[in-house]
Amino acid sequence: MKCLRDTDFEIVGVYDPNLEAQKFVADNYGIPVFNSAEDLMDAVDAVDIVSTTVTHYELAIKAINKGKHAFIEKPICTTKQEALTLVKLTRDQNVKVQVGHVERYNPAIVSLKNREVQPKFIEGHRLSTFNTRGNDVSVMLDLMIHDLDLVLQLVDSEVANVQANGVCVVNDTPDICNARITFENGCVANLTASRISMKQMRKLRMFQGNEYISLDFLKKETQIVKLDPVTDQEPLDHMIIDTSTGKKIISIETPEIIENNAIVDELTDFHNSIQDNTSVAVPVEAGLKALELAYLIEEQIK
Repeated sequence: MKCLRDTDFEIVGVYDPNLEAQKFVADNYGIPVFNSAEDLMDAVDAVDIVSTTVTHYELAIKAINKGKHAFIEKPICTTKQEALTLVKLTRDQNVKVQVGHVERYNPAIVSLKNREVQPKFIEGHRLSTFNTRGNDVSVMLDLMIHDLDLVLQLVDSEVANVQANGVCVVNDTPDICNARITFENGCVANLTASRISMKQMRKLRMFQGNEYISLDFLKKETQIVKLDPVTDQEPLDHMIIDTSTGKKIISIETPEIIENNAIVDELTDFHNSIQDNTSVAVPVEAGLKALELAYLIEEQIK
């Protein structure tokens, strides 16, 4: 993967309806500000849409119709119909549109890049303390969407069934949710998301044949516990257990973690797709799939 240089992007300017935010950017970073989103789009080749979720669709439509490449923060938008329109428009206008599912670039998940992953059961916890940011949408679209996207990438199968429960505590939409997602291949994902917790947690645990994989996205750590056949060369201090298929030795592996800046990495991929005219790393179709699953969960809660 190419690394971004200072010359790869020229920051033309920013637009924010919050005049204080615009002034802060101009005063502290010397970046020009624009009077409208349209004026900014007319002056650039690509836009980075990092506004509130409810504005993603409107801004993305304007950018794509102007023939501009667009990077859209997750979730791609607020409704399935909006996402379907963006998918069609992206194809019609032949522009690059990438969705900001940044957890794909977390070193913990990246450490599994060259490993075969075929989970049979997945358990995820994404807990956050209360924050006014993101409260314009449900906890499924605010937090759980990260894990929905990851699970859809890890499980090579279609969703067969969804069961869910959620509670509104502070907002009019669910603040805490638990979803059980069953896939056609038999894999089950049990995910919990909360934005009213007393502590932060972002973990995903996967169980597959003779392996348990634990990912900690906050600490950026990966641990793999494996059951391997016993051989005469095994150290005496390893734990050996009896299983239905014979004696197995328990071994623990910690894959190499390569520190990175996930936001820089995803923007690097976006840049490279434009420069080299290649597919984006996280296409609008992936954003649509994660959004569809989030709304299946919401329907079960209702």
